Amino acid sequence: MAVDEQLRPDPSDPGGEPGVVAATSGPVVIVAARNEADRIGATVAALNEAFPAAEVVVADDASTDATADVARAHGARVVSGERSRGKGANVSSAVETVIHRAADPVPPTFLLCDGDLGPSAGELAALVEAAGSDDCELAIAAFASRVGGGFGVALRFARWAIERRCGYRAGAPISGQRAMTADVLRRVYPFAPGYGMEIGMTVDAVRAGFRIREVELALAHRATGRTLGGFIHRGRQLRDFARVWWARRG
Repeated sequence: MAVDEQLRPDPSDPGGEPGVVAATSGPVVIVAARNEADRIGATVAALNEAFPAAEVVVADDASTDATADVARAHGARVVSGERSRGKGANVSSAVETVIHRAADPVPPTFLLCDGDLGPSAGELAALVEAAGSDDCELAIAAFASRVGGGFGVALRFARWAIERRCGYRAGAPISGQRAMTADVLRRVYPFAPGYGMEIGMTVDAVRAGFRIREVELALAHRATGRTLGGFIHRGRQLRDFARVWWARRG
């Protein structure tokens, strides 16, 4: 695992020592990405604008394009693996580098999101606000409009798996856009392997007694359609969904 050593200094301290991240009041943002060179720049820029004091970390799953370079050019720190290990393990590695922030005297909110959101990533400010409210510890974004997708088999299975394991009826069971308190992060990390990450996170949070709120946001992302590649992707999702459902049967 490669981790950038050069971090952004505290923007409020012009005399800050280069390479040192000072304590901030912004969230810690972990962006999952693989081969998103054409979108990651806009995503990070939107996050920086929405959260000027944030620490932004891009979890790069061994991209074969310029994802890591573009992310760095926009001020993000990059955690990269030498080989692709799937979303859950990839994001867990990035969280490992920031989990110490959960022990801050005033812990930040932790925001997970996908690297293909582009400019719409700025909408996630509402998600961070929801996670810091009095009645929610885990806020999940629901896309206001659906683009692409298949026949809904994977989505229905994910919803069923969550309800079966913890009784929670999820509207957006596999949304990767999630804001949470430090207590939630400590409970759900490390994440389930592969695309089972979000299902495992929801089940673990509900079982631990945390309150969940879904927030509808005008987000845009790279959707998979009814193509061969799209069906292969959803087949892999279903495999990982079934694995996390089985792993949490106890």
